[in-house]
Amino acid sequence: MMVSASDKRARRNGRMASLLFGAVLALGAAFPGKALADRSFERWVASFWPTAHAAGVSRATYDAALSGLTPDADTIRLMEKQSEFVKPIWDYLGSAVSDTRVETGRQMLKDYAEVLSRIERRFGVDKEVVLAVWGMETNYGSFKGEHYVVRALATLAYAAPRRQSFWQQELVTALLIIQAGHVRPADMEGSWAGAMGHTQFMPTSWKRFSADYDGDGRHDIWTNVPDALASTANYLKQHGWVSGKTWGYEVTLPRGFNYGLADGETTLSLAEWARHGVTRTGGRSFPRPDDRAELILPAGANGPAFLMLKNFFVIKRYNNANAYALAVGHLADRIRGGEPLRTAWPLNALPLSREQTVDLQNLLNRRGFSVGEADGMVGPATRRGIMAYQRAVGLVPDGYASVILLQAIRSDG
Repeated sequence: MMVSASDKRARRNGRMASLLFGAVLALGAAFPGKALADRSFERWVASFWPTAHAAGVSRATYDAALSGLTPDADTIRLMEKQSEFVKPIWDYLGSAVSDTRVETGRQMLKDYAEVLSRIERRFGVDKEVVLAVWGMETNYGSFKGEHYVVRALATLAYAAPRRQSFWQQELVTALLIIQAGHVRPADMEGSWAGAMGHTQFMPTSWKRFSADYDGDGRHDIWTNVPDALASTANYLKQHGWVSGKTWGYEVTLPRGFNYGLADGETTLSLAEWARHGVTRTGGRSFPRPDDRAELILPAGANGPAFLMLKNFFVIKRYNNANAYALAVGHLADRIRGGEPLRTAWPLNALPLSREQTVDLQNLLNRRGFSVGEADGMVGPATRRGIMAYQRAVGLVPDGYASVILLQAIRSDG
């Protein structure tokens, strides 16, 4: 028997109600002095009505979307989670660009051939890149999230310790989307943080970048695949996608390479990189030598190296992580028939957790290799400090923050 989305949600809400007492206790522990009991949440929902109304939300929409809701305990749990484990990029890419995902992407390329060709012509974004974003975000729509987006955003707008104005704006926008008839509340499912639909737009991103592929007046990224794919292409185009160009190249660095050029700030033409001895893997030439690129070493000098073009950084506007953008670009290449990466990953060069990065930064500062504030983030200043330390002790100055490096600096004190 088929079960509707609304029936599924009713069952989930029923299970939540039966576990409410335990959930309230858990939430109270997560926020000392601010227990999220139903009554306090109800008072917040009532107090937020003037804000929503001032933005154009009707009373009928507000009540239909928010009446009877309880806080989403899963949203609170995930918001507060601070994992110390950092997945190495080779593990991340192994799952993100798995053989199964590549094969499914190639099948989707056939299944949606006409739609994707029209989208590519309209927006100038490679159809394989659009598919790769879909594959990365929801595994081609197989898992779009199981949270009622309004409930998740209301929970964050009420309880998040930071950025409450951001969550409130997202909540209001979600209510306006429902009010305009673009999606039924029963279909507005997404992630614990409110990312929605096949390609996981936040409500304000939907407002700015969603597209109506079929001209029916709705921008339905939840149940209409063509609308979702067109919206993704429009998002990338509006953020500066350069038509007819790729995202980057896997490259080989020469012996004695100047790793100071891999500082996250140096951008050279491909012809200039070639003069520094940088070549494409497999002996192929760069098709457009005037294109400018930045060198990225995701796992240091002993792993794959990449020259990243502007489109790589456009992909990062979707998710601001090098690993994500690399996965999208590589998955797109594999979908169109490209080969796996040629250079092996250094499996022993594990990345640092945020806590370990703070430790490394403090150690570098104490030894005179200034990196600024120890904030747990590896930015340009930290990379420069790492490279200065590596040069001082005779290591390859690649600026890569690894467990091996941390162990070395701990032991030399």
